[in-house]
Amino acid sequence: MKRREFITLLGGAAAAWPLAARAQQPAMPVIGFLNTGSSSSFAHLANAFRQGLKEAGYIEGQNVAIEYRWAESRYDQLPALAAELVNRQVAVIIATGGEPSAVAAKAATTKIPIVFTAGDDPVRQGLVASLNQPGGNLTGMFFLTGAIESKRFGLLRELVPNTAIIGVLLNPNSPAAKLQLQDIPDAARSIGQEIVILKASNEREVDAAFAALAQRQIGALLVASDPFFTNRRDQILALASRYSVTAIYYLREFERPVAS
Repeated sequence: MKRREFITLLGGAAAAWPLAARAQQPAMPVIGFLNTGSSSSFAHLANAFRQGLKEAGYIEGQNVAIEYRWAESRYDQLPALAAELVNRQVAVIIATGGEPSAVAAKAATTKIPIVFTAGDDPVRQGLVASLNQPGGNLTGMFFLTGAIESKRFGLLRELVPNTAIIGVLLNPNSPAAKLQLQDIPDAARSIGQEIVILKASNEREVDAAFAALAQRQIGALLVASDPFFTNRRDQILALASRYSVTAIYYLREFERPVAS
């Protein structure tokens, strides 16, 4: 090969190296973020998630991408949202905002790793086989918000010892509702406290539940743990103030002032 031909060939190959190097670079990993609520109600948790990733060396838009899916408290939308993330072929699904998102993610895939947060015991919810050996493709953490429903009930009784009836606000569409309908009445019977169950799964029903409390002159309320109620936090706090209801909640987010 002549010297000029060799230089031309080498130059052409060198020009192609950057393109080839880029083609060989692995694609940016994608994290699926599935949440039962809205981006506004859970913004502080999403920010904390991104901060945790940053501390681990992953920065959104630079070396990792995040696909967000918000159910806006419509639990029936979660299966479709989880399926979207599976079809997107995300590397992992972060199922947050309580058991509903974890249940939907589990039903959508047996291959993609799922990291969940839950309020109740994930074994009782059927998410994992056991706490020390979860099995399958799920792992995560739970905050005991469901497990201490009866404890919160007892604390409310201490706050308003003279109340004849305590109201319980519960979302019948929640996967935890079945267990809550067992645990809370059991706790009430154990201390001889009469309760009334008020069911709400939308904004109008929340209004109706508080109106029923006022009509029956019930001044104490336990709000059962459920992401829907977190999403309706401002509404619930405003109604509790309007009707002068002493209420006990499951998350510290309910301590925040009502939005104007």
